[in-house]
Amino acid sequence: MKRSVIALAMVLLMVFGAVQVFGQAFKPKAEYTMQVNVGPLYDWGVGAQRWADLVKEKTGGKVVVKPYFGSSLLAGKQTNWYQAVSDGSIDFVVESTINASSVIKCLNLFNLPFLMPSYESVDKIEQGKAGQMVIKEIEKGGVKFLAWGENGFRQVTNSKHEIKAPADMVGLKFRVVGSPIFIDMFKALGADAVSMSWADAVTAFQQGVVDGQENPKSVLTVVKIWEYHKYLTNWYYVLDPLVFGVNANVWKSFPADIQKAIQDAALEAGEYEKTLARTFVDGTKSVEKLKTKYGETAVDAYAAARAKGMVITDLTPAQIQVFKDKLAPIYDKWVPQIGKAIYDAAVEDMK
Repeated sequence: MKRSVIALAMVLLMVFGAVQVFGQAFKPKAEYTMQVNVGPLYDWGVGAQRWADLVKEKTGGKVVVKPYFGSSLLAGKQTNWYQAVSDGSIDFVVESTINASSVIKCLNLFNLPFLMPSYESVDKIEQGKAGQMVIKEIEKGGVKFLAWGENGFRQVTNSKHEIKAPADMVGLKFRVVGSPIFIDMFKALGADAVSMSWADAVTAFQQGVVDGQENPKSVLTVVKIWEYHKYLTNWYYVLDPLVFGVNANVWKSFPADIQKAIQDAALEAGEYEKTLARTFVDGTKSVEKLKTKYGETAVDAYAAARAKGMVITDLTPAQIQVFKDKLAPIYDKWVPQIGKAIYDAAVEDMK
């Protein structure tokens, strides 16, 4: 009997000791860095801050993540985020798939023009087989994927005239994001496309050397794009999801309970951020969700733009089809680079 008691005591001591050692082994950094391309007022930036706040809350203050907005950790070079997070120069990230699509070619799936006609199709791809295939490719390089966010459907604005057909884009110069597929798309439509940082783009708008740009609705109220452009066309040609991620080695350094807290925080922040990005774009659905689930209201960016004199054009399905037909050759060039298996899976997911 005594031997049993002694043996049990030794086991308990060993277990307790192991817990103590395990607890001591986790020594979080004073601060974990987070890369965010945009400023804190964009839906994207608000979502990133939400994640950081939730991580601190759910880990009881053990893990403190600080968002660095405006790609300040990368000296403004937003397309370098994947390499920086992969090699551990940056810990956490909330970033656009576009800004890593030159490195991870399959991310150009989301840049195929008019592939995703609705938010429902976006969600089906992200949660379907194609989404899992994309996540696998993201994680190959050393970035742990935790949740999807959303920058939103990208629309086009310009200072010259309404855009209703491809012919209206001929000869116009547009600032586009730094991904070759965007250059190809705008050239196919007869426009002149140039990649540049947003700071340079604003200067170019002011000087009149660049006529337009393409971005989701946040650019309206945050940038006040109406100060440079009078015309906006809603064509919903591509949508760039956001990746909520963390360096793989940093992720492995967290105990299981901390990992769960960070994962849960990412999923919550991602859902919230998507809701923000979709307000006044999916009818009243996200506006109501924001009000009922989060107790918040949102500014109608389109109403604000109209009030400032912007002419907003909503293309009909027939008009969109003309653009889609014009951009069909983009698929011939880019699907092989993306991976036909991933593209086929996305088409199946949307069904």
